[in-house]
Amino acid sequence: MTKRTSPNDLQNWDDAQDLDHLVNDKRSHKRATPAKGRRRNRRYENRLLKSQLENDGLDED
Repeated sequence: MTKRTSPNDLQNWDDAQDLDHLVNDKRSHKRATPAKGRRRNRRYENRLLKSQLENDGLDED
């Protein structure tokens, strides 16, 4: 079983272009529908991008 994606896996903005390959759902075979897996991956992609913004100090909130 693979490890779930961590916000530390996104090292710089060049990696953000490859989010489809970076985000890995280790429970894909346990999801009720593929749509729920895609939704989970979208949330992780957004979480990675948000953490990258906070680490770079670009968050305007």
